[in-house]
Amino acid sequence: FEDAVTAAQTAFKSWKLTSLSERQTLLTKLASNLEDHLPLLSQILARESGKSLLLSELDVRGAIAQCLHYAQPENALSDYVQHEDASVKIIATHVPLGVVAAICPWNFPLILSNIKVVSSLVTGNCVIVKPSPFTPYAVLKWIELARGILPPGVLQVLNGGADLGQIMTLHPGIAKVSFTGTIAVGKAVMAACAKTLKKVTLELAGNDACIVCADADLPKAVKSVASGAFFNAGQVCVATKRVYVHESVYEEFITRLVEEVKGSYTAVEDASVPSVFGPVSNKVQFETVKRIVEDCKGRGYEIVAGGEVRESGNTEGKKGFWLEPTIVKGPPEDSVLVKEEQFGPILPVLSWSDEDDVIDRSNLANAGLGASVYSSDLAQAERIARRLEAGGVWINQFERPHMGAYFSGFKDSGFGGEMGKQGLLSYSYTQSIHFAK
Repeated sequence: FEDAVTAAQTAFKSWKLTSLSERQTLLTKLASNLEDHLPLLSQILARESGKSLLLSELDVRGAIAQCLHYAQPENALSDYVQHEDASVKIIATHVPLGVVAAICPWNFPLILSNIKVVSSLVTGNCVIVKPSPFTPYAVLKWIELARGILPPGVLQVLNGGADLGQIMTLHPGIAKVSFTGTIAVGKAVMAACAKTLKKVTLELAGNDACIVCADADLPKAVKSVASGAFFNAGQVCVATKRVYVHESVYEEFITRLVEEVKGSYTAVEDASVPSVFGPVSNKVQFETVKRIVEDCKGRGYEIVAGGEVRESGNTEGKKGFWLEPTIVKGPPEDSVLVKEEQFGPILPVLSWSDEDDVIDRSNLANAGLGASVYSSDLAQAERIARRLEAGGVWINQFERPHMGAYFSGFKDSGFGGEMGKQGLLSYSYTQSIHFAK
């Protein structure tokens, strides 16, 4: 690690002096490199994560799109006039921080590490990536394949566990840490970064609420909610984690959702078969979701779809940590399933009648990453959206971040944010230059 930091600090001396256009040209080359090796990286992702090849290819293509997005001049930071009058002109310019440590999760290894990489590079920083120890191989291979595109020391990767992450947060040679993970670890990261006054960005839990209004287009809403909840078996930071359906359409919604999930989201072990569902990625998360399923069964909650758990090795010839897409009808508001972020294929569906009440129920401390609202009345949908305490709210669509929009968490769901132009500000100092007239 010390060698990596030294190499990055050495590289930063000249890398920070490169022009924006030079850096964006290299981002385009990184995108081409990813495209050239898409089949290889997809195969590695599928093998280490359990995803289908379709989902793995989406991960690689997402990383390509990120490179190309920030390679466009209009998507990067540029100088601008902050103020001008008869006596002074003040411009803002953006100065790179130094060496960034990117501590990354396992659910989408390339997309969620690459956004930290491209944000670092386009703003003139060097970056050291630590992939999740659950899914390190595709990220390690990707950065190996990128050698020769960037100057030595600008982009590096180190494999390791929590001990490496802790060193990164404490080392005085690291200027910023960008971390994606749990609330508990995020708090530890922030506390450690405070010792050296590092810049820090945290993307944490997203126990996202979805509100379905009485006038929602149910056929469309059901398909969208099912996708938001069960895409990649619910292992998405902004997956739909709780659904609140107006009481007047509650029973119909449940019936339609069960039909949709049983028809479209099934366990397919052959990775070559196109599927957006899949197993839980690792045993640690599998045990977490299994505990929630068992809690629902033990307390007698009404499971209207799924509920079966199959652990790797328990059935001859079968592999993977599989849980059927599971829907729980009307669990209590204080149940583990509703209060905690499950990060797996089990979804609570509750009813509501009063708008103020459902908004209060939606706004949990760990639910500040995203939310969604379904209604044919866009004024009503926007009114509800503006009262939801979440960094992003999606109307009549499921939650999916967009590279052009700032992505951040309220409350326990994060600190700072990434993506969009605003996200790049956390990778830079803003310097004000005052010109006297």
